[in-house]
Amino acid sequence: MADDQRRVTQFRPCIDLHDGKVKQIVGGTLTDNEEHLQTNFIASHKPSYFASLYHKDNLTGGHVIKLGPGNDTAAEEALAAWPGGLQVGGGITIDIAQSWLDKGAAKVIVTSWLFPSGEFSMERLQQLSGLIGKEHLVVDLSCRRQRNSWFVAINKWQTVTSLEISKEILHELSQFASEFLIHAADVEGLCKGIDEDLVQALGQWCPIPCTYAGGGKDISDLELVNKLSDGKVDLTFGSALDLFGGKGVRYADCVEWNRMHSR
Repeated sequence: MADDQRRVTQFRPCIDLHDGKVKQIVGGTLTDNEEHLQTNFIASHKPSYFASLYHKDNLTGGHVIKLGPGNDTAAEEALAAWPGGLQVGGGITIDIAQSWLDKGAAKVIVTSWLFPSGEFSMERLQQLSGLIGKEHLVVDLSCRRQRNSWFVAINKWQTVTSLEISKEILHELSQFASEFLIHAADVEGLCKGIDEDLVQALGQWCPIPCTYAGGGKDISDLELVNKLSDGKVDLTFGSALDLFGGKGVRYADCVEWNRMHSR
């Protein structure tokens, strides 16, 4: 591939919703017990504000994640602000996937529904992909590190499944989805650095576009992810971003990065 056609890591925006508000949460504290919840940021702006901003700056491939119940209206507001420009995830099942596409989502992101009783169901993935089309489906493989590997975590990242992330499983699942979204739950929200080993592995293993989230702390992480993954993995900043009250990353710098390194 010629140098001018080489893939370059892109910044992917996010809107994380909790109790109907845009928040940034330390991933490992997201449990059913609200007393344990650690929140880095609670926005005063509505979700539509962020969606409109991403639209204005042409930041494509962003995701709206509903963290628990009570977020449907907020998610609908975001999608309405940029119809066809955002992906939506959180509680997606085969029964409601098409309805979220009808509400303006470019793609739906599915995770826990693929794991009935905590075990991965290829049959469910095939059914959902067949219903809405793989081009509209993102598989969330957010994970925790165990035994020098990574295993998919569901139910607010508290339940670690037996599905190990590997080259083989990523190639198998890619037959039925158009993208992967992978949060490194152990470092999510900490702003202490990305999981470099995971990013490098995803760059080598993923046959379809992949977005990594977790631990990003400054703008240089875009270049780091680009180097580690050979430009094949995109990066989301959350708590470090000034847009969400962070001090490590300027939103304007992320927009400029994408403009300078447009695919």
